[in-house]
Amino acid sequence: MLRTGNPWIERVGFVVAFAAVHAALWWLTAVSANLPLGDVTITYSRWIETGRSADFWVGIDGEWVYPILAIVPMAAAALGGIASIGSGWLLLMVLLDAVACAFLWRFRARGAFGSRAGGSSSRGVRVVWWWLVFLLALGPIALGRIDTVATVFALVGVAFVASRPAVASALFTAGAWTKVWPAALVVVLLLLRRGHRRGVLSGALVLSALIVLVDVLWGGAPYLLSFIGEQTGRALQIESPLATPFMWAAAFGAPGAAVFYNQQILTFEVSGAGTHAAAALSTPLMALVVVAGVVLALWAARRGARRAELAPVLALLFVAALIATNKVGSPQYIGWLAVPIVWGLAAGTPSVRRFVPIAIAALPTAVLTQLIYPAYYDQVLTLQPWMLVVLTLRNVLEVGILVWTVVELVRMGRSAGRMDA
Repeated sequence: MLRTGNPWIERVGFVVAFAAVHAALWWLTAVSANLPLGDVTITYSRWIETGRSADFWVGIDGEWVYPILAIVPMAAAALGGIASIGSGWLLLMVLLDAVACAFLWRFRARGAFGSRAGGSSSRGVRVVWWWLVFLLALGPIALGRIDTVATVFALVGVAFVASRPAVASALFTAGAWTKVWPAALVVVLLLLRRGHRRGVLSGALVLSALIVLVDVLWGGAPYLLSFIGEQTGRALQIESPLATPFMWAAAFGAPGAAVFYNQQILTFEVSGAGTHAAAALSTPLMALVVVAGVVLALWAARRGARRAELAPVLALLFVAALIATNKVGSPQYIGWLAVPIVWGLAAGTPSVRRFVPIAIAALPTAVLTQLIYPAYYDQVLTLQPWMLVVLTLRNVLEVGILVWTVVELVRMGRSAGRMDA
């Protein structure tokens, strides 16, 4: 990390590094195998083209896989024409990342992350540097999906968690109306921002009401929540941790075990004995982990653990559970980890020490994900053993991060209890 003692030089250095990293990511979207920008140039462009030419908009005139706010950045990326949607999308994502960095950099000096300790300015600078390295480690997928938009909403929301929880809640809600997962961050605020719950709730409800009102006025009421049921019939996606043993079974030629392409939802899944049961287990397992995390966090809070420090750990538990227990294992999901990690790194000295190992562990997780997709995805599909090893290691890290959050909540509760005793 660039540390010169001169804030102006440090800012210039970061701007140069930001530009270099995003130029590298932009270049990788063009030269990498397996179409890392394919969702934008093929799927998103088709949705926007259908809306423009046939006046049939997904999420408004028919069911859609995403919440309705996701259509806005897709349409914005095509303002220069459908043919240039790829460039428009990348430019929009770079601008959004710049906005997130500007907020994280600006608010770090004002104690806006809930820090009681000194040195918040230097800690905030290190946080945005870490995120920049994380984006480079994750590769072109860090820009190539709608998840980038939701992540930026959530990162900016983190900058307001301590000073303006209602604003943070509204930003998390905007992320949830783009890609569902940031709704978990609103739940964290409701559980652990004692004394601010009314503001948190009002921020989420007011923004949701505005979005729903606009959607209804456009005639989209019948399909407003259609995204909820779009994932229920899925089998195991090949990258998900739950699919890992079945991928190895397919590699060793187990009867019925194979990788296949699901034409309906445009993704690769794995078949074989036990896959349907594993897919059915996914949602109950996720719910169990989430409920256990809530119980542990509230138990720790009642024993005296600081809620400002509990919040990012619980947020990471929610996000890690959504990744590690999910039957869908899309590579862009790894980008979600940045939000609770940034939250934890910026929440005060004890939290920084707690989150440094996870921040370090997230980097190889991101690198391995980039190897899986887009770098060698064709070799994952053909079940090459070395790529199955890479996939397994990445999935072990995902599960390891989830286990860490559970252990840490227990440790925080026990430590608080000993201090009171």
